[in-house]
Amino acid sequence: MPHSVSPIDSKDPMDQDSTLPDAPPARLASSDVEDKSNLGGSYVVVQDPANANIKLEDLFDDDDDDEEFPSSGVSKEDVPSSSPPPSPPQIAPSAKYSDPGVMLAFYQRLFPFRYLFQWLNHSMKPSNDFGHREFAFTLQNDAYLRYQSFPTSDLLRKDILRLNPSRFEIGPVYTTNPRDRKTLRKSTAFRPVMKELVFDIDLTDYDEIRTCCDKANICHKCWSFVIMAIKVVDVALRDDFGFQHIMWVYSGRRGAHAWISDKRARSMDDQRRRSIAGYLELIKGGSQSGKKVNVKRPLHPHLARSLDLLKEHFQNDVLVEQNPWARPEKAERLLQLLPDKTLNDALRKKWEAAPGRSSVSKWADIDALAKAGASKNLDGKALLEAKQDIVLEYTYPRLDVEVSKKQIHLLKSPFVVHPGTGRVCVPIDSRRVDKFDPLGVPTVTELLREIDAWDPQNTESDLEEGSKKLQDYEKTSLKPYVDYFRTHVGLLLKAEQGVKRERENDDPMEF
Repeated sequence: MPHSVSPIDSKDPMDQDSTLPDAPPARLASSDVEDKSNLGGSYVVVQDPANANIKLEDLFDDDDDDEEFPSSGVSKEDVPSSSPPPSPPQIAPSAKYSDPGVMLAFYQRLFPFRYLFQWLNHSMKPSNDFGHREFAFTLQNDAYLRYQSFPTSDLLRKDILRLNPSRFEIGPVYTTNPRDRKTLRKSTAFRPVMKELVFDIDLTDYDEIRTCCDKANICHKCWSFVIMAIKVVDVALRDDFGFQHIMWVYSGRRGAHAWISDKRARSMDDQRRRSIAGYLELIKGGSQSGKKVNVKRPLHPHLARSLDLLKEHFQNDVLVEQNPWARPEKAERLLQLLPDKTLNDALRKKWEAAPGRSSVSKWADIDALAKAGASKNLDGKALLEAKQDIVLEYTYPRLDVEVSKKQIHLLKSPFVVHPGTGRVCVPIDSRRVDKFDPLGVPTVTELLREIDAWDPQNTESDLEEGSKKLQDYEKTSLKPYVDYFRTHVGLLLKAEQGVKRERENDDPMEF
């Protein structure tokens, strides 16, 4: 799954005492554009409105007119009595999700900028948690703009509407405004200080064990691997590490991302991130390597719990749906993972005599021949442990752990549109992960057409006295996802307020 890495690193070749060149903060430095082809000129950075008086009710009152989710309905005051209501902009039937006009309409009418701000800012009042955060934009011409930052959600929205990126990514919070990094005298003064702990699951890492699809293709059968991974990782993060504010997000095509927003997780240095990634990493080695699971006995409680959770998935989603050992060469791979050569020879002979034997039957044959005495010197304990390792190899999460190890990794923002499928990167409710359908997630063109189809039927009722003016996302199938995000953010803000109150109540004279 594509992700980006900030060039800031502890092994920066730049001398730590070197002086960074000065650059006016109001212009986009050339280093901000990683692909500058066909840019057609420089970009003007939106200035920080230092004198703006930002009212909390203006930022977060759902009934205000900040136009974050502008309604297509028209209020009575806007409609002269002598003229009919104006028609909302229509999406042509032939419009594609990659069309710039479609993306602009999505950002204008559907993207939840306000809740994204709350989620990243951890407060309703603008702070450095958001203002010093890096955003990176991929423009329509594939140019990549780094080190963008914004004091408020309004300014983020304005710049996105101006640039109309095909997607954007979220990076860490830095010691200073990323736009001002070139004005610093020392290179070490600009460094990441905070970032959500993130995890990345990509189905291409399962290509050697999934038989239904490969590469960027997915179906409901192989999506079950993502379901297994979410279940295992989510319970480990909650029960073993005590994290509470975990949000899973569909990547838009073939995977999922986890964002952990607990303050303790955001503040972790790279060493702690590596430790947690290592705790969750089990499958090691490429497609050509041998045994990929090598764990000590007795099993760690996390692995014992995972094995118990994954057994049913192994039986139904792997053996039945994937049928991984149907072909002789795949069956041979299974035999390589078993510890007894005599038993292996007996199994091989049986399977060669029945070429169409299913994986369910082959798995059952292992115990059947073992109990029948196919090998006199069989070590029953070793066979049991080998079978446990096989279950883990075919079901345990295959994480892209490099994404999790460093603060400087940038990751695709929730609710952006995947450029290859047009699907919106929506949150996944981990409590109902089995119900999530990646192929049923709405595309951007479907959403815009839902608004257009809704408006002509409901405009007049919108104008009735006392009726609530619906925001555009509420007229679409995006609504349950935005509502889930809003609830998640509300719980995070409540927890953050509690942390702040605890700090304020601490006696400064206590030691």
